[in-house]
Amino acid sequence: MGIELTQEQLARFQRFSDLLLEWNRRFNLTAIDSPEQVEVRHFLDSLSGLMVLPKLIWEEGAPHLGTSLTAIDVGTGAGFPGVPIKIVWPALRLTLLEATGKKVCFLEHLIAELKLRHIILIHGRAEELAHQPEHRATYDLALARAVAPLSPLLELTLPFLRLHGWLLAWKGPAAAAEAIASERAMAVLGGRLHCIFPIEVPYLAEDRFIVAVQKVHPTPEQFPRRVGVPVRRPL
Repeated sequence: MGIELTQEQLARFQRFSDLLLEWNRRFNLTAIDSPEQVEVRHFLDSLSGLMVLPKLIWEEGAPHLGTSLTAIDVGTGAGFPGVPIKIVWPALRLTLLEATGKKVCFLEHLIAELKLRHIILIHGRAEELAHQPEHRATYDLALARAVAPLSPLLELTLPFLRLHGWLLAWKGPAAAAEAIASERAMAVLGGRLHCIFPIEVPYLAEDRFIVAVQKVHPTPEQFPRRVGVPVRRPL
């Protein structure tokens, strides 16, 4: 993947894997239950975002990992994709948003164990947080992996982005179909589809894509709608 890791970063990934599997035996945080699959399906899949970012906000080549941008990981679950990206890109100012209490408890412990700085953990829902002035239209990047189909996902993420900010949505083989189905939502919410990037994740045979959407107009104030509505009644 062209990403070189330091010994400190490798140690953090090892500790992350150990903690995830340990907590998973008690709290069922993820369906993935082997170290090898954690590395491929969680760590490498998350880090594939660093293969896309240079094409969006930097000149071609390696990302400038000294750059301090702000990102929100919406529906982060057990920390994906945000925490692996944060480990490799320490200057990133990352907010993790998660609604499930047991996952928030795990993330609190994980952040302390890995001694990660410039990272904020919020126990809450995107439908509510995106209406708070300190979070609305303030982030450079929104990250989302395995959260929702693209149409409701746009409503849950675009309100967080400043103008010209980027949403990166990790998707499977249905990425193109979801993009077509979300055209109306994208127009209403102020987004513009930039590209659907095919991603080759080492040791993973499944087709993976990252959908990149740029925010080009302000999101109307009424969005996102109240909790649960974006998923039940997509635009």
